[in-house]
Amino acid sequence: MTVTVKNMENIIEKIIDKIPQDIFTDDVLMNLLQGTPACRYGIVKRAISAGKIIHIKRGLYALAERYQRKSINLFEMGQIIYGPSYISFESALNYHRWIPEAVYSVASACVKNSKEFFTHYGTFSYKRIPFSMIYLGVERLSSPDGTFLMASPWKALADYVYAYKKEWKGIDPVIKSLRVEKENLEDADKELLSHMEEQYNNARVKRFIRGVKKDLGL
Repeated sequence: MTVTVKNMENIIEKIIDKIPQDIFTDDVLMNLLQGTPACRYGIVKRAISAGKIIHIKRGLYALAERYQRKSINLFEMGQIIYGPSYISFESALNYHRWIPEAVYSVASACVKNSKEFFTHYGTFSYKRIPFSMIYLGVERLSSPDGTFLMASPWKALADYVYAYKKEWKGIDPVIKSLRVEKENLEDADKELLSHMEEQYNNARVKRFIRGVKKDLGL
C-alpha cells in the first residue's frame, strides 16, 4: 500500500471521526485500518514521521496537537500510560499547593512494579504501593480536559514515606525537606489522618502518622 499525503490526511480524518479521545491504542488502529499488521505498522510509522501522530509508548499514541479536540491532561495520561495508578507524591502536593516548587514530571503511585517512562509529554514515574492501602485517601477529580485520580495531601505524604523509606517521625522533616507550610498541615483533614493510621499496616508510615498527630496536638 502506497501512502500518499492525501491518503495520510484521510487516515487522520478517519481516526478523528471514529475515536472519542485524542489518545488511542493499537487496538483502535486495528479496528480502523485495514490490511496486515505490517501494513498498519507502516502507516503508523509514516504518520509519526510526518508529525501527525505522537508516539507515547509501545502501543499508545496521541493525535498531533493540531488535530486534538482539547488539551491533553497529563494527570489523565499518567493513568493511561501505566495503571492502575493515581497521582501522588510531589505531583499531588504541588496540585494541592502544599509545596512551592514546580514539578517537572508526573509522579504516580501504582499497584504494579515501579517504572519510569520518558515521553514527548515529559517524564512519568510510578512507585509501587501495596494494593491493600492504595486507594485510601484518593479522590476522582474532573476538569474540562480530563478525569483523573488524585491523592489527598496526607495520602501523598504517606506514599512518600512508604516509597522512599523515610524514617520521619513528625512534621519537622516534612517542613524542612519538602518545604510544606505548617499551616497546611494544621488545616488539613484530621479525620483522614486518623483513618489512615488505622488502615496502614506499614510500621514506618504508622510512626510517621503518630508523630504528625502528636506534633499537631491530636
